[in-house]
Amino acid sequence: MKEGSLNDVNSIGTRDPGKRGLGNWYSTESEIKVGKQYANELEKSAKLITDPVVTEYVNRIGQNLVKNSDAKVPFTIKVIDSDEINAMALPGGFFYVNSGLILAADEEAELAGVMAHEIAHVAAHHQMREQTRMNYAQLGMIPVMIFVGGWTGYGIYEGAQIGIPLTFLHFSRTFEAQADYLGLQYMYKAGYDPQAFLTFFEKIQALNKQKPGALSRAFETHPPTPDRIENSQKEIATILPAKQEYVVTTSEFDDVKARLARIENKRKLDDKRDGKKPTLRRASAGDPQSTTGTSQDDRPTLHPRSN
Repeated sequence: MKEGSLNDVNSIGTRDPGKRGLGNWYSTESEIKVGKQYANELEKSAKLITDPVVTEYVNRIGQNLVKNSDAKVPFTIKVIDSDEINAMALPGGFFYVNSGLILAADEEAELAGVMAHEIAHVAAHHQMREQTRMNYAQLGMIPVMIFVGGWTGYGIYEGAQIGIPLTFLHFSRTFEAQADYLGLQYMYKAGYDPQAFLTFFEKIQALNKQKPGALSRAFETHPPTPDRIENSQKEIATILPAKQEYVVTTSEFDDVKARLARIENKRKLDDKRDGKKPTLRRASAGDPQSTTGTSQDDRPTLHPRSN
């Protein structure tokens, strides 16, 4: 394994995959400027979760993953009040996690896995590299039959119902594979069980079959196909050195998830504009009545690596 390569987990933080060059025309300053512009637009229409216990917890999980990644920009992490199981990181580190994703996860490691994948898109400059490809296409430097130029191609991010450039929402299979590859490394370095990422992907696949439409269209565009899962399993077996224990979940995750479920239920009860009977979420067993959102036993649940 070459030291400093993308296969070298010990070099995380010193690498800069997709840095500025022929494949990426944009400086870090440009990435942040563009990301901030769309983050401002998104927040004008998105309903954000403002509960301090929920937001502080999600931010802390995300910042720990960022610290154990190759990202070169500071991250701003917020929670969007949306049932869609999704998360999105804009260029420059503006990161949004849907409440639906948190509620769909059964363990902290599952949530961390999806967040690490999105952080990897930013760390590898995928949004700006996709945009650079569009720019090449406009200049006629690569042959294409159909393309959307500049910042004019937009998709709808369900959590906000605003136009976001397609290059920020949909990635090539190569970039998705790289985000899988790097995201597994980041969650592993942060202490999480990398298998949880695969477990969650398999779970949402099954969920989408049972309840079509539960998944964001962004997930459906690049689903967890058998080859992605197989490649990730191979990565875990070959480049991630075995650890005696991994963090799987914490009591704080259970408390925050239960608290978020209560917030969502209240919102549904208050929102009767459609005249429909609200769908209530079931709080987790052992749901604390405390308003602090934390329990006295915050020790993480660990489990040994399977042989």
